[in-house]
Amino acid sequence: MSWEHKKASLVSRIATLRSVLVAFSGGVDSTLLLRLCHDILKDRVLAVTATSILQPRHEKKAAMDMAQAMGVRHIVIPGRAMEKAAFVQNTPDRCYHCKQNLFEDLLAMAQEMGFAHVAHGANMDDLNDYRPGFRAADALGISAPLLDAKFSKNEVRRLSRELGLSNWDKPAMACLASRIPYGVSLTPERLDRVGAAEEMLMKEGFQGCRVRDHGVVARIEILVQDMPRLLDDALRKKLVTEMKRIGFSYVSLDLEGYSQGSMNRDIKA
Repeated sequence: MSWEHKKASLVSRIATLRSVLVAFSGGVDSTLLLRLCHDILKDRVLAVTATSILQPRHEKKAAMDMAQAMGVRHIVIPGRAMEKAAFVQNTPDRCYHCKQNLFEDLLAMAQEMGFAHVAHGANMDDLNDYRPGFRAADALGISAPLLDAKFSKNEVRRLSRELGLSNWDKPAMACLASRIPYGVSLTPERLDRVGAAEEMLMKEGFQGCRVRDHGVVARIEILVQDMPRLLDDALRKKLVTEMKRIGFSYVSLDLEGYSQGSMNRDIKA
């Protein structure tokens, strides 16, 4: 299928929704979905962002700024995943319980406010990773137009760039729970610690970074090409000092570099 036909297929799919509440994280996928829904369905669109200690602090502002720039109605609600014991226990199906909570809340909002559908920004690449949250989305009838139109992540970025979306090349950002090994209970302290550690790395210019929490050890994942800069003696010492200040005893660099979903390897095996 040609690129123009693929884009037309996506537009046609969105047009069938009539009115839609978009689960909007502010990431590349949900931003493209929201922009297209707004272009096609006009004022029959509402963006909803759920925030909690599971999201890096800067993500809420980024989502608010993006929705405002697009002129879309936008509501921020508190996420409730940390209220659910099955989520806090951090079992391998953690994401299922989180998404089930979120989508149930969004469906209730959609019904109350008169929106025919709830949609999220899943794409074809998401099928290559362990994503139990997709089971919750499917079970609850959440629409996934990008997935229906068979858009890959690269195609999402390509169309986002064509439309002039400022975050077309934004690195992927999963919730902070993904930094903690399965089986280790999620606590506000742990989540805050990895959030602060990653924020520190991003302020130093490391994009697409992760800090995996292995108890007393922080395992830093950055892009391979950024490793020489991190090992600059002055910066290295600064980061080690700050990592220890926020609660880690040891600081390690993963020589493999950043790998999306690296905590899922044992499950895949």
